[in-house]
Amino acid sequence: HCGWKGAKAGTVRALVDALARLGADPARMIAAVGPAIGLASYEVGPDFRDAILADDPDAERFFAVEPGRRPHFDLQGFVHARLTRAGVGRVDRIAADTCAEPGRFFSYRRACLTGEADYGRQLSAIALASGV
Repeated sequence: HCGWKGAKAGTVRALVDALARLGADPARMIAAVGPAIGLASYEVGPDFRDAILADDPDAERFFAVEPGRRPHFDLQGFVHARLTRAGVGRVDRIAADTCAEPGRFFSYRRACLTGEADYGRQLSAIALASGV
């Protein structure tokens, strides 16, 4: 899990580079993105958008901006693109919106918006798969 701050800061690239230094071939890596907050749920401020675009002007494609409304950000798409740019051979995207699916996922964003007492936790893993 890297979230937007980690993705913006280069966590994805740093991980792929670190694994490559240990002998892994990025072209043989398999990564999965998500579940995560989805584009429809991820409303952000203009400062957030400006900060992302300052580092990567091509990231404009990960924002949905409707006139008179705040921008929405496609975190899954952004991380997927970072993994692809880092040379990862296969990147799967699990199209599930943690904020919009309370029966399936915990969501810090949803908990804040609805005043829930707690929001639970999620887990991510990195594993070496033999025979792949």
